[in-house]
Amino acid sequence: MPEELENRGDILEISLETIEGLLKEDYGISRRSIGLLLLQEDEEITAQVKSREPENYKLIVEIINHSKEHYHEPLSYIISLRRQEETNDILSRALQYQPATGLSFKEKLSRIMINPLTGIPILLVILYYGLYKFVGKFGAGVLVDFIEKNIFEKSINPWITHIFVSFLPWQRFRELFVGEYGMITLGVRYAVALIFPIVTTFFIAFAIIEDTGYLPRLALLIDRLFKKIGLTGRAVIPMVLGLGCSTMATMVTRTLPTKRERIIATILLALAIPCSAQLGVILSLLHGTSKGLLIWAGVVSLVFLFIGFLSSKILPGDSPSFYMEVPPLRLPKLFNVFIKTYSRVKWYFAEIFPMFILASIIIWIGQLTGLFVIFTRVLEYPVRWIGLPDKTAVAFLFGFFRRDYGAGGLYDIKKAGLFSTNQLVVACVTLTLFLPCIAQFLMNAKERGWKTGIAISVFILFFSFFVGFLLNSIFNISGVHL
Repeated sequence: MPEELENRGDILEISLETIEGLLKEDYGISRRSIGLLLLQEDEEITAQVKSREPENYKLIVEIINHSKEHYHEPLSYIISLRRQEETNDILSRALQYQPATGLSFKEKLSRIMINPLTGIPILLVILYYGLYKFVGKFGAGVLVDFIEKNIFEKSINPWITHIFVSFLPWQRFRELFVGEYGMITLGVRYAVALIFPIVTTFFIAFAIIEDTGYLPRLALLIDRLFKKIGLTGRAVIPMVLGLGCSTMATMVTRTLPTKRERIIATILLALAIPCSAQLGVILSLLHGTSKGLLIWAGVVSLVFLFIGFLSSKILPGDSPSFYMEVPPLRLPKLFNVFIKTYSRVKWYFAEIFPMFILASIIIWIGQLTGLFVIFTRVLEYPVRWIGLPDKTAVAFLFGFFRRDYGAGGLYDIKKAGLFSTNQLVVACVTLTLFLPCIAQFLMNAKERGWKTGIAISVFILFFSFFVGFLLNSIFNISGVHL
């Protein structure tokens, strides 16, 4: 039957009518609605039709696949465009346009946010106060210092170490809990003292921004720029979410309409979007060196745009189109901010806490078997090539487990006074661009397939050290000392 659909006009409409004719059961809604849901591959409806009408299901699937071959974009996207066209047509016939006599304050503010001339300064103000001041200085500075120094270093670590020394005479076994890389003295300390305050402040800032209705306006503001790198303003949602957790954001790339956009977004999330914990630690590391912070932000932004532009030229596919419903602006509600922050921190903490404990166990086993030393020695070579002390290899090894875990390693090295400012900037840039963490790697493989997921990781591994090498060489050749 699919061949019969050829040369009969609008493939989507004809496919829909044919599916309607094949449906015999009553689903409680119109057969046209069921047909539309089938074409959009709604899992629940597809399962119902498959179980209740097995005799026609195979033919329906053939019709759906045949329709998909006629469009570059997913059918759900094509159907959304048709709905929008139909809505605009009804509105044009039902409404009479009258020039507005005056705009409300909210509407004026909304237009100011979308206009590049005024919207970009507003965006910079939000980034400065929302990310740099609130997350970077308050979360990663004040809160981390207080929890780590006053609670862990003064109280918890000495107390718990004393207990294990008193009751566990075997040093090797004791190091699993309270050694240099122990589950409590390192894993729990990183998770609670470093990561917890940073992600909490980030999710509070994100929830406030989200609740005001600013994100759709940000999507419109940067749509033109994103089109240069093969994306649209719609990609702003996974990109901003990536600042919270790139694993979660990679899953959200499903909302992008084309495979090409999803691959580009996945590459950029894995390469150049630091998660909130990593971002907070880096802001804290570079606190006091504004030039270093600007160089770090400039290099990472340049890599983001360059790799995005390069991907858009290499990957096949048409330029994407974009539309988005813009809700009205409003003041954020405290209850909404609390619920969103709580649920995200709970989800994030449930993910990272076991990973940090697992990383400590793996490192402990690696120390017992000697593998930890071997991997560290191997990583010392690229670390030396980019001009960093050998001990930084341990932080990059941590980065294999989680990038924020690796950033925590840099935090300890900086405290020990082993970095010059130039080295610190090179280390922050390289670690920001470094491999996706285990959770994100698995999500990449799940969403894009194992071949693509592995290819992205291999590319990022070499590219991150290449950029670090390039930056260190520029510092040395130009004689710049930050």
